[in-house]
Amino acid sequence: MKEELKIRRFCREDTEELFRLISDPEVMRYLEPPYSRDAAERLLEEAGLGEAPLIYAVEDKEGGFAGYVIYHKYEEDGMELGWVLKREVWHKGYADKLTEMLLKDAVGKAAYAVIECAPEQKATRRIAVKHGFVYRSRSEGCDVYIRRFEKTLDSHITS
Repeated sequence: MKEELKIRRFCREDTEELFRLISDPEVMRYLEPPYSRDAAERLLEEAGLGEAPLIYAVEDKEGGFAGYVIYHKYEEDGMELGWVLKREVWHKGYADKLTEMLLKDAVGKAAYAVIECAPEQKATRRIAVKHGFVYRSRSEGCDVYIRRFEKTLDSHITS
C-alpha cells in the first residue's frame, strides 16, 4: 500500500514552493513573521540542504509539495518533530499522519521526542496529546510536549 505522504530531503528546486509556504502570514501566524524570498533561500540552504538537515520536504500522494517537517536532534538524546503545511492541505489529517511517521522513525534513534508550539496552537497540542506526548515545560515562549519511547520501528524518510 502506497503512503499518502512522503517525507524527503529538500532540493534547490523546492525554493519557490518553500517561499510561497513560509511567506504566507496565515501559515506563519504562530511561528514567526513571514519570510522574504532571501530569508526563505537562507532557510533552505541552512536547514534543508545540509548534510544533517533540520527540515524535510513533504509531498502529497500526487507528488505535490505539501509543506515541510521539522525533524532533528533535540538536546543530547531527543528528537524534535513538527510540521508546517500549506493552507490547502489543512484539515486533511496530514499533521496527524506526519506525527505518526516521524515518531516511527525517531524510535530507536533517540530516547524521546518533543513537539514545541505556541500556547495558542490548540490543534498542535491536540495532536501531541493524541500521540502520547505530555506537557513538559515552557521554553522561549513555546510549550514543550515530550514523549519517551523504547523500541525500533521502520523508517519513513527517504533520501
